[in-house]
Amino acid sequence: MIPEEVDLEELLTALRKGLHPGEPVGYLRGKSLMRDVLVDCCGYSALEAEELVDTLELQGFLRFLGDPSERSVADSHWAIGPEAAGG
Repeated sequence: MIPEEVDLEELLTALRKGLHPGEPVGYLRGKSLMRDVLVDCCGYSALEAEELVDTLELQGFLRFLGDPSERSVADSHWAIGPEAAGG
C-alpha cells in the first residue's frame, strides 16, 4: 500500500457502509472499529488500516466529537466525512 495513492473518499464510503447507525462510539473503541471495517471491507492489514484511520483523522475526514481524556465525554461519537473538519 502506498498511502499517497489511497483514495480517502473511497475509504470514507467503505466506513459508512461498514458501520451500523450510531457507530462509532468512543475514541479508542471507535478507532479500533473503523480499523476493523477497513480490514474486513478493503483487505488492508490491521497496521495499514490503523495508519489509514490516523491519516483520515489528521486530514480532518474523521473527528472525535468528545474529549477522550474526560470520562464523561469519552463515549462520544465521531464525525465522518469532509464536513468533519468544520467545527
